[in-house]
Amino acid sequence: MSVVAAFAVPHPPLIVPGVGHGREAEIQKTIDAYREVARRIADLAPETIAISSPHSTSYLDYLHISQGDGASGTFAQFGDRADGSRVTYDRDFIDALCRAADACGLAAGTAGERDPELDWGVLVPLHFVQEEYARRRDAGTEPPAYRVVRMGLSGLSPRDHYRMGQLVQHVADKLGRRVVTIASGDLSHKLKDDGPYGFSPDGPVFDDYVCRAFADGDFLALLTADPGMCERAAECGLRSFQIMAGALDRTPVAPELLSHEGPFGVGYGIAAFTPTGPAGTDENRAFAEQYDAWHADAIARTRAAESPWVRLARFSLESYVREGRRIDPACDLPADLAAALPDELTSTRAGAFVSLKKDGQLRGCIGTILPTRDTLAAEICANAISAGCRDPRFSPVEASELPELVYDVDVLSAPEPIDGPEDLDPKRYGVIVSASRGRRGLLLPDLDGIDTVEEQIRIAARKGGINPDESSVRLERFTVTRHL
Repeated sequence: MSVVAAFAVPHPPLIVPGVGHGREAEIQKTIDAYREVARRIADLAPETIAISSPHSTSYLDYLHISQGDGASGTFAQFGDRADGSRVTYDRDFIDALCRAADACGLAAGTAGERDPELDWGVLVPLHFVQEEYARRRDAGTEPPAYRVVRMGLSGLSPRDHYRMGQLVQHVADKLGRRVVTIASGDLSHKLKDDGPYGFSPDGPVFDDYVCRAFADGDFLALLTADPGMCERAAECGLRSFQIMAGALDRTPVAPELLSHEGPFGVGYGIAAFTPTGPAGTDENRAFAEQYDAWHADAIARTRAAESPWVRLARFSLESYVREGRRIDPACDLPADLAAALPDELTSTRAGAFVSLKKDGQLRGCIGTILPTRDTLAAEICANAISAGCRDPRFSPVEASELPELVYDVDVLSAPEPIDGPEDLDPKRYGVIVSASRGRRGLLLPDLDGIDTVEEQIRIAARKGGINPDESSVRLERFTVTRHL
């Protein structure tokens, strides 16, 4: 057997009566669709349910799979200790999944579980599944028991999350398991001004984008969603949906969008995908290869459009990582790059930040507030190396990563003191938060997901180890010229 169905579902704890205390009635469409999903799962009588959740153990560079005999959890953190679940893990499936990941070089496995308790991304879908199983038990028609495989998400690429799903499909086939996959994840968290996370114009755009992909069964759209839009929409489920998509690789499916609503400012979408033929028989749905082609073209277009500022940063970091060489921009540049440099780079001084992204995720960002080198070109070269190899939040960039990196270079104006937050605008100005003992934190302007002055100050202060309410706190602002 293999994957017999896949479902994308949200995980709002208030959908559970013991948490919602009546408010769950405001998302009745979601409840009705969830119960339909549970009925279908019970009808299918899976031996294994593979659940991916953004609230299980997650790492930037590793896809975690829960291990052991099983786990339990309740909604106690939401005020309901009476509701919860206990599951038995499919240890044979988990062991085979880990071996398959190791064999293909995917960074995935059971190491480093910080909290074995079931998270609400798993508990909410299980609440409905177990409710339906209990109903059938009372009627004398309960299906055989299932076991669970629980997976977290990561900062790895869409391709790697899809590959994780492909391995679920592979192991299901190898072990002869009837498997249902559940992709737990909310849509945008920024649908309404009065919602818990506020409003972003990209919130409804993201929800519409994903719901259309669900309705059409367009899994390539799930892999190629714009990372900036996703960040601004504050979504949490996309990578979970990518794993689900991989579990149906090359499989003809009947897609259904069962419901979508967001009355509390968070998008809740439920979709079902039912195979209509054997796995591996529909080459039009070989989305890994389609993504690879799309990604290669996107990187090529980005490279072709790079400004001289970015080309200089990239050449500096690549020379250092590949050859251990710190270049001198006055004499070590290729002739075409040297000829392309504008006078600003070689005749002025300024602070500059170099930011690196990989698969839409930050991979390093280091800079200088004021100039420390003889020219702006030298400043950029030094900071590119620091962003790639000295950012304490990340391991040093490896040579194999260089073709995947996308660069931004921000040239800073001189900072100016301000009287207070009213003089800031997170889209226009960066902020420097300073306090006693030389502590200082900086945040660049116009960053995805940073929409308010309060959030901007809070993050900058945290970077400097500063309590923003300290009496000694001082604020400065600056502008940047961003080069892509």
